[in-house]
Amino acid sequence: MTDASSRTKSGKNRLDLHIIRRIVEYLRPYSVWVGVALVSVLATSFLGPLIPKLVQVTIDEEIVAGDVDGIRRMIMLLIGVLAAESVLSFVNAYLTQWIGQQAIYDLRTRVYRHIQRQSLRFFDGQPIGRLITRATSDVESLSQVLSAGLVTILGDLFKIFFIAWFMFSLNWQLALVTISVMPLMLYATFWFKRKVRDAYRDTRAQVARLNAFMQEHVSGMRIVQLFGREEEEMRRFEAVNDDHRQAHVRTIFYFALFWPAIDLVSSIALGLVIWYGGLSAMTSTLTVGVLIAFIQYARQFFEPMRNLSDQFNTLQSAMAGAERIFDLLDTDASIPEASEPVALGTARGRIEFRDVWFSYDTDAQMGDAHAEWVLKGVSFLVEPGQSLAIVGATGAGKTTIISLLLRFYDIQAGDILVDGKSIRDVRLGELRDQIGLVLQDVFLFSGTIRENITLGHEGLGGDGQNGAGMGDAAVERAIDTIGARPFVDRLAGGLDHEVRERGALLSHGQRQLVSFARALVHNPRILVLDEATSSVDTETEEVIQRALRRLMEGRTTIAIAHRLSTVQHADQILVMHHGEIRERGSHQELLRLDGMYRRLYELQYSDQAA
Repeated sequence: MTDASSRTKSGKNRLDLHIIRRIVEYLRPYSVWVGVALVSVLATSFLGPLIPKLVQVTIDEEIVAGDVDGIRRMIMLLIGVLAAESVLSFVNAYLTQWIGQQAIYDLRTRVYRHIQRQSLRFFDGQPIGRLITRATSDVESLSQVLSAGLVTILGDLFKIFFIAWFMFSLNWQLALVTISVMPLMLYATFWFKRKVRDAYRDTRAQVARLNAFMQEHVSGMRIVQLFGREEEEMRRFEAVNDDHRQAHVRTIFYFALFWPAIDLVSSIALGLVIWYGGLSAMTSTLTVGVLIAFIQYARQFFEPMRNLSDQFNTLQSAMAGAERIFDLLDTDASIPEASEPVALGTARGRIEFRDVWFSYDTDAQMGDAHAEWVLKGVSFLVEPGQSLAIVGATGAGKTTIISLLLRFYDIQAGDILVDGKSIRDVRLGELRDQIGLVLQDVFLFSGTIRENITLGHEGLGGDGQNGAGMGDAAVERAIDTIGARPFVDRLAGGLDHEVRERGALLSHGQRQLVSFARALVHNPRILVLDEATSSVDTETEEVIQRALRRLMEGRTTIAIAHRLSTVQHADQILVMHHGEIRERGSHQELLRLDGMYRRLYELQYSDQAA
C-alpha cells in the first residue's frame, strides 16, 4: 500500500470516528436513559450465552447422574433465564427506540432551525429539493442508528465477549477451532465496508438529485405543459431516475455477495466444531454436554457477527447521510448578529442609505474592476411618514434595495440606518418586526385565511401592539379597512376558508388583499411594496389602490412600481439605472427635468392612450 493511500485511508477512519462522535452527541441529553439501556443490554447479552452453559451442566451433571430433582431445578432455572431475557429484550427494544426518536426529533429540529437562519444568499445556491432531502430522508437514515444501532452494536460486542468467555472456560482447544474462521469473517466485513460506503454515499447523492428534480419540475409544471416539454422532461427524469436505480443496485450487489459469504463462514465454523468435537467425544476427551453446548455457541457466536454486519450496513447508510447533514450544519451563511445589539424600540420610520455598494458576489471588494456591482454608491433619505417610490428598468437594483433594508443580504460598503441606527447593530428580529413587506408574488401557506393573516403571532393585540392576543376583532377590522370584506364573505367558511398550497385557487388580486391584511394587522412602522399592483386588472387595481392608501397612512413607505400611475403621489421618486440613482424628486419635478423619468412616463402614457 502506498503512503498516499495509507494517508487517505487513515483520513477516512478519522472522519468516520469524528462523524460517530457527532452522532453520539445527540444522545447526550438522554444519557441517564442510555445508561439504563446499556445495563439492560449487558444483562441480555449475558443471559443468552448462559443458556448453553446451563444445558451443558444439566446433561453432564444431572442427566448423567440421574438426579431428577436436579434436572427439575435446572429446567426451572432455564425457564427463569429465558423469561428474564424476554423481559429485558422488551425493555431494551422500547427504551432504545424511544431514545432514538427523541434524538432524531432534536436533530431534525436543529437542521430546520439552521436552514431558517440562513441568508437568502445561501438559498440562491441551494436547490430546494436538496435541502428537503437533508431534513427528511438524510435525517431519517440516522433513525435506526440512534434508535437501536449504537446500543445494539455494544450489545452484540458484549454477547461475543460472553460467548467467547464461556467457550474458553469449557474447552479452549474447541474454542480456538470455532474462532479459527475469524480472519475470513473480518476480511469479508472490511471488504464490504469499503465497497458499500461508497455505494451508499452515491445513493444519497442520487436521492437528493431526484428530489431536487421533482421539486423543481412539479413547481414549474405550468411552464412544462405550456411549452410542450413533457417528453423532453420525461427523458431527463428517466436519466436521473436511472442513475438512482443503478446506484441502489450497486448496494444490492454487495449485499448479495456479503450475506452468503457470512453464512458460508459460519457453516464452516459449525462443521469444524462438529468434526473436532465429535472426534474428541468419541475418544472420551470431551463430554456430550460440552459438545452440545459448543454447537449452540457456534451458532450463537456468528449470530451477533451477522447482526453486527447488518448494523454495519445501517451505520454505513447513516454515515453517508450524516456526512451530508453535518456538511449542511457546518455551512453557516446566516446574517451575523451584533454581539451587543442596539435596541430599536418602536421605530419612527426614518430610513437612510449612505453610499451603499452591493454585489451578489461574496468575493467582491471595493476597487475590484471586475466586480459586478448591483448598487453603486446609492444614497437617499426618507423621513418618518414619507413615501418613497423607486422606478427603473428591470435589473436596475430596485428590489435589491428592499432586500438590503430587510437585511436579507449584507452590503460590502456604506451603511443603512433606521432611526439613525445602523441595521447591523440591531437584532434581525427587531428590525424585521418594524417592516411590513408586500410582494408582487404573494406567498400563502396551507391553512386558513385567518392563519395566513396572523401567521401565528398570537402575542399581538388588536391594534398591532403587544397585548392580549391577535383576536378575531383585529383580523375583522383589517379585512374591513382594506376593503376585502366582499371577497372574504364569498369564500366558503369566510376567514376559516382553507387555502391550498401557495393560494393556487385564489386570484392574484385576492392574494394581494390577504397580504395587505397581513401587513395591516401586524402594524409595521415601515411599509415596503414590491410591484404590489402589477399583474391585476383595472377594477382590482382600484380596490388595491384604496387598500394601499389606507395601509400607507402614518407609515414610512417604500414602493417599487413599473406603473408610474401608482407612484405619482409619492413624496420622493428615485429613478434607478444600472445600480445608480440617476434622477430624484417629485413627480412634477422629474417631469420638468425632461430626463429618463419623463421618457418612461410618456412611453407608458402613449401605451395607455393606445
